[in-house]
Amino acid sequence: MLEVSNLHSAYGRIEVLKGVSLEVRAGEIVALIGSNGAGKTTLLRALSGVQPVTQGEIRFRGERVDRLPPYRRVERGMTQSPEGRQVFGPLSVTDNLRLGAYMRRDKEIENDRERIFEMFPVLREKKLQAASGLSGGQQQMLAIGRALMGKPRLLLLDEPSLGLSPILVDQILAAIVSLKAGGITVLLVEQNASAALEIADRGYVMETGRIVSSGDGSALLSDPKVKAAYLGAD
Repeated sequence: MLEVSNLHSAYGRIEVLKGVSLEVRAGEIVALIGSNGAGKTTLLRALSGVQPVTQGEIRFRGERVDRLPPYRRVERGMTQSPEGRQVFGPLSVTDNLRLGAYMRRDKEIENDRERIFEMFPVLREKKLQAASGLSGGQQQMLAIGRALMGKPRLLLLDEPSLGLSPILVDQILAAIVSLKAGGITVLLVEQNASAALEIADRGYVMETGRIVSSGDGSALLSDPKVKAAYLGAD
């Protein structure tokens, strides 16, 4: 579904992505782990089109998309729930979800919103409330729901568990697994490496703008180097 080849990207003169290559197959959850500053968020931003690439290719469902503007990538079925949630604070929960569907003209928008309310019942309870009044966990649910309103084939999730309690982390991860069961492919960037790899089919380890390791989620969980660097193990 997604093929990234030799991708480079920079902020000014500082190169952040230094030849990243990876692939995501249809129906997978793929985890991307690494320390702060490794380039994980920059990679997702490049995939979405909000961060320019200086070299390399991004192919989505066989089509080269790295030269397309962000909204065209959304049209093709790639949406993102960004780091820090970035909900529209003054707008209601319902209006945030409606904005997620801004590229759509089909008749299933309201039905999809209802499915998101079924996935995250608290959003239904607070559907008329301003997003700024939600807790961090509720805002994260809203950010994911907003991305889902774009009807993605591939969902890019950037740090969905950041700052959440363990109970809420479990809820978010369970929701991600349910998305896979519903046919949505997921590329997950996550600081909580052990939690991400536990639900991932495959994973990639990123360091200083490069992919340094990859494998099945279970294999990376048991890899001594990965355990020592990212899982808090000796």
